[in-house]
Amino acid sequence: MKRSPALQPLSREHHTALTLAKACERAAQSRDEEQIAKTCQRVIRAFSDELGPHFQIEEQSLLPLLCSAEMQPLVQRTMADHQQLRALLDGLRQHNIEALDSFGKGLSDHVRFEERELFPVIERLL
Repeated sequence: MKRSPALQPLSREHHTALTLAKACERAAQSRDEEQIAKTCQRVIRAFSDELGPHFQIEEQSLLPLLCSAEMQPLVQRTMADHQQLRALLDGLRQHNIEALDSFGKGLSDHVRFEERELFPVIERLL
C-alpha cells in the first residue's frame, strides 16, 4: 500500500515491529528459556530505541490531528494499545513467557489496526 510521504517512515517502522512481534510469538511457543530471555531482551532494547519513540511521534504529532468527536475512538484505541504494550515491559524484564506472548500478539494487532484504520484516516486529513 502506498503511503503518504509524511507517514512512510512510521509505516516502514511497522514492518520492523511485525518482525519483532512474530519473534515474540515464536519464542513464547518454543518454551525455550534461553530463547525467551533473548527475545525479551531484544524487545526491551527495541522498545527503548524504536517503539517508544515511534509511539511518542504518533501521540504528539498524529493523534492531535484527530480532534473531532467521531475520531475519538481511533485516538482511544491507539492510546490504549500503547499503554497495554508499555505495561507489559515489567513482565518482559522478568522474562515472563505470558508477557512475551501477549506483547507479540498485541504489537501485531496494533500495527495492523494502525495500517488498516488509523493511517488511512490520517492520510485523508493530510
